[in-house]
Amino acid sequence: MSRRAWLLFAAASLLWGFPYFLIKVAIVDLSPVFVFFGRAAIAAAVLVPVAALRGLLPALRGRLRFVVALSLVHIVGPFLLITYGELYVTSSLAGLIIAVEPVVVGLMLARAEPFTPTRVVGLVLGFGGVAVLTGVELGGGGPAVIGAALVLLATVGYAYATIMIQRRGSDIPPTALVAGSMLSSTVLLAPFAAFALPTPPVRSTSWASLAALGLFCTAIAMIAFYALIADVGPNKAGLVTYVNPLVAVLLGVALLDEPLRWSLPVGAVLILAGCWLSTRRPRPARPAESAEAAPVASAASAQPVAWSRSVAPTEPARSVTSVESAQPVAVESS
Repeated sequence: MSRRAWLLFAAASLLWGFPYFLIKVAIVDLSPVFVFFGRAAIAAAVLVPVAALRGLLPALRGRLRFVVALSLVHIVGPFLLITYGELYVTSSLAGLIIAVEPVVVGLMLARAEPFTPTRVVGLVLGFGGVAVLTGVELGGGGPAVIGAALVLLATVGYAYATIMIQRRGSDIPPTALVAGSMLSSTVLLAPFAAFALPTPPVRSTSWASLAALGLFCTAIAMIAFYALIADVGPNKAGLVTYVNPLVAVLLGVALLDEPLRWSLPVGAVLILAGCWLSTRRPRPARPAESAEAAPVASAASAQPVAWSRSVAPTEPARSVTSVESAQPVAVESS
């Protein structure tokens, strides 16, 4: 990868490891609905002017239905589920559960990609890691189980959003797509936030956490991630999933005094190993094998084995076209 790609990768990985910690701080004084609304509104206030100055907003013309649908699946649903979930579970646990997203994507793409033994092992390990975390960390019951279920459900939204962007939104400039999604999310949540206004006193740390969530962990992080997809493709971009859960655990343990039980590192290893195996590309066939399989391949050429993806640039003057395999990319913006 280029130096620019490594910088984008580092930025997305770190910034998406912080939200779980910041949400935990913010919801002490602010309601989950207001936290989400404020996060989306701050991001929209930054991104919409940036997209307008770059002349990117016309790319959304005629795509309102897709943008609103993506907002519901990728932002409104997951953000609310994670924020409410963190009322009952630690930020470390939330960050690790979200890491199972590539495994969920693998299940959703089961028809496009037949299960290989490696992928099956990856799926088993990934969900086994979730089972270890929830079984030990939650003590087998109580409200924490509901919190963990909400966070796990958020991964389903992220996973489906991954497929939506690859199939229907890859021709939209990243800045315009994020700006439109955040603006529509803000409008959708405004009526609910009006009935969840904060009650004084609100600590400055809560306001600061909300501001950081909107500006750094949402606006800047999503621009960096979509730009990374345009630079290196979805497979390499999805590797941020392996880094941000570790950032979440470190912050939770170091700054929030969350317990570090054996289940956290064990569950993390199982989930990350499962993600790697379930999204791993099969080895290319040897030349001799390819020659023998040629008649079969030609007969089956009508089967969809790859997606053709026009990658939208961050600036209108540049255009890149690439063909990506059906391997999933983790589109995570927790």
